[in-house]
Amino acid sequence: MRRVMQGGLVVLGVTFLSFFALHLGGDPTYLYVSERASPADIAQARAALGFDQPLQVQYWRFLQGLLHGDLGASLTYKTSAIQVVVEFLPATVELTLASMVLAVGLAVPLGVVAALRRGTAVDSGVMLLGIVGQSVPSFWMGILLLLVFGLGLAWLPMSGHVPVLAPLLRGDVLTAARNLPQAVPHLVLPAITVCFFSLARNARLVRSSMLEALGQDFVRTARAKGLREYDVVVGHALRNAWLPVVTIIGLEFGFLLGGVVVVETIFAWPGVGRLIFNAINQRDIPLVQAAVIMLALIFVLLNLLVDILYARLDPRVRLA
Repeated sequence: MRRVMQGGLVVLGVTFLSFFALHLGGDPTYLYVSERASPADIAQARAALGFDQPLQVQYWRFLQGLLHGDLGASLTYKTSAIQVVVEFLPATVELTLASMVLAVGLAVPLGVVAALRRGTAVDSGVMLLGIVGQSVPSFWMGILLLLVFGLGLAWLPMSGHVPVLAPLLRGDVLTAARNLPQAVPHLVLPAITVCFFSLARNARLVRSSMLEALGQDFVRTARAKGLREYDVVVGHALRNAWLPVVTIIGLEFGFLLGGVVVVETIFAWPGVGRLIFNAINQRDIPLVQAAVIMLALIFVLLNLLVDILYARLDPRVRLA
């Protein structure tokens, strides 16, 4: 319950910042009228939109609209801003999920092997990967992958998106299955670009957690009892090394979900990141607000799920 209340305060803070950022940029009325509007037309639009009211009154109306799923209409799409974000969200979730699967699926075995082979060439290679992965900017990695695998070798498509999650959410499983073989090649390059940083950091984190777990008494006891090395590493050491990794994964998913703006722009990926980028350029403030609040809600829910998963992984959390 404390986590739920804290999450509610975070979302409230996001709405506060996003609302007042709109007014820090000047009178928002001018976004809703043409450049040739007369002063009388501007005053009429300001009164119709409620921008002539005190800021606290406007903010209260903004919160009421949010509770009813109404954050105004997009200036570009001429429809509900929340509806536009929901339409673009599945593509971003697809990219984020694929990136997390790659990052976790590769980071865990790399980190475990590096911990078991501490001080060897394998360990040095994993540590070098961690340093490089955390040093290379995502936009540079994306451009490099495009030049090599898209333009030079022509192995993978350079842009585009074939939907899979959106048909699934509509209940159209047949279309999703039909699109999957075409969707994977379009997903490879942007997913690698997004996951590279997470892969490097998670591999180093798994390595350090495994080294700490392997030095504990319960691991020595398990080996003294004659258990197989696989059971010792996976059933005892890795299970206890999961807690910090789960924390990072939960935070990482929310970070990637909101941090794919550059990658989606490079690969022309029709997700929320590219939507926000275009909305900022077009000064579509209601659409930016809706996207930011939606991402904040997802981030808070993910952190709540991580807290619940903590108690499932380690009973000591419940006792504490």
